[in-house]
Amino acid sequence: MGKNLGALLAFLSLFTGVTVADWNILNKKTKSGFKISLKNYCESWRMNVELNNIRGLEVVPEECIEYIGKYVKSTQYKVDSERAIEECTVYLSTSCTLKRDSRDAWIFDIDDTLLSTVPYYEEHNFRARPPALDHSLRLFNEMKARGVQIILVSSRREHLRSATVDNLVNVGYHGVLATSIRKSKKYKADTRKQLIGGGYRIWGIVGDQWSSFEELPSVERTFKLSNSLYYVS
Repeated sequence: MGKNLGALLAFLSLFTGVTVADWNILNKKTKSGFKISLKNYCESWRMNVELNNIRGLEVVPEECIEYIGKYVKSTQYKVDSERAIEECTVYLSTSCTLKRDSRDAWIFDIDDTLLSTVPYYEEHNFRARPPALDHSLRLFNEMKARGVQIILVSSRREHLRSATVDNLVNVGYHGVLATSIRKSKKYKADTRKQLIGGGYRIWGIVGDQWSSFEELPSVERTFKLSNSLYYVS
């Protein structure tokens, strides 16, 4: 899938019944004097990953494996993701002056944006097909109905292109304009540059990685979905 092996191993360990490591800072305090619990520590770590303050993530801290594993399978994770998608819908409805000339465009990541890799790894079945994220599929279909051209940008490798397209179609994603697969370190920015150079108006990007939004050219709006499991540069 093009992700760091260490991150993959950390991901897999979330679902193998690993016991939480001995918590060795329970009696410690923050610099402000607050006594912190394991939950405080792990939620702070997760939040700072989401805010892009912690970068280059390779593994989930051992003491937080159980906490993060529970989060990605929780109702809260679904609510967090769905709220981000709802904000996309509000933006699309109120701020995008669509011309319906086949030049209005939107970019999506694939893994953990359109497709959920959580059950894919949870079952330890690497031949399984990741299912669609329901709220993302609804947004995808709404954009198509409004005449928006949809471009997918993925960190997956070229040899997975055919399987990826088949997976997307089988779970309901039809009518994609183009799918860009990793070819260079700046492939996401390069894809935006090509689209803008071709006359497309990119109204937004939805992705689970900060690297989806970095580098120029920028777009009108970006929407980040929660992902504290792995980091893609």
